[in-house]
Amino acid sequence: MDKDSRIYIAGHRGLVGSAIVRALKKQGFTNLITRTHKELDLVNQQAVGDFFKQEKPDFVILAAAKVGGIYANNVYPADFIYQNIMIEANVIHSSYKHKVKRLLFLGSTCIYPKAVKQPMREDALLTDVLEPTNEPYALAKIAGIKLCESYNRQYGTDFRSVMPTNLYGINDNFHPENSHVIPALMRRFHEARINNDAEVVVWGSGKAMREFLYVDDMAQASLFVLTLDEKTYQANTKPMLSHINVGTGVDITIREMAQTMKQVVGFKGKLVFDTTKPDGAPRKLIDVARLSKMGWQYSVALEEGLAQTYQWYLEQ
Repeated sequence: MDKDSRIYIAGHRGLVGSAIVRALKKQGFTNLITRTHKELDLVNQQAVGDFFKQEKPDFVILAAAKVGGIYANNVYPADFIYQNIMIEANVIHSSYKHKVKRLLFLGSTCIYPKAVKQPMREDALLTDVLEPTNEPYALAKIAGIKLCESYNRQYGTDFRSVMPTNLYGINDNFHPENSHVIPALMRRFHEARINNDAEVVVWGSGKAMREFLYVDDMAQASLFVLTLDEKTYQANTKPMLSHINVGTGVDITIREMAQTMKQVVGFKGKLVFDTTKPDGAPRKLIDVARLSKMGWQYSVALEEGLAQTYQWYLEQ
């Protein structure tokens, strides 16, 4: 990409989209195109087509999605599958129709089967049943991968897909009920410190293992994959393996993560693990060998990433 290339970032206000905007600006890209949901409803095919016709982006980063936790996925499954499929179909088709040079689609590791072998490799896709609690969302993300594959096969486009592990960082959702484990715990520890509480309760036994990637690392990985020359990219991907895992390749227990969080926030009380609450899957780790082979590695360690996130949280 040239520094003045017209780059459309769909979902620029979200956790990943905002990090990608920060990374692009830091690298000197000056011609960034953004629209809020109020300005452009990506579910509306006509509106998306008109936008692409008017703006004519050279590159597209599709980070927009309807997202939520287990509760939201269970209560609004139709919204999750419909809105995400429509967003993907509209943006990807308009990118083809208006001759976008290259597109990057951001998915999720929930695309992999519930009982998948660890660490999760890209070729595990569609080998078994999905986790029921977020199946509609996962199916929508799989559809996005297959849309990119299909347009590449039929029309010779250059549409790429990356599947990030659990992300956290600046602009995360810290809602007390609907947020993911890191922002939820960070808020809990912060409020306990302010209130001088004696303890913080963590759901589950703390033995479950998870992998966490700082969102600015995810942004760097996204731009790395997007700007990789076509020959190198194709040499490391196959027609049915066009998506690439993005993560650290390292996991830790929820207990270890909580202890690190406690230190970062400065909470002096006890950690209590509520074993009446579920642990979820015992382990969720992705195989990042393909991305490593291409030449990318993460750089922000968990403690550093948590500290940066907490500083931002305090400022908000």
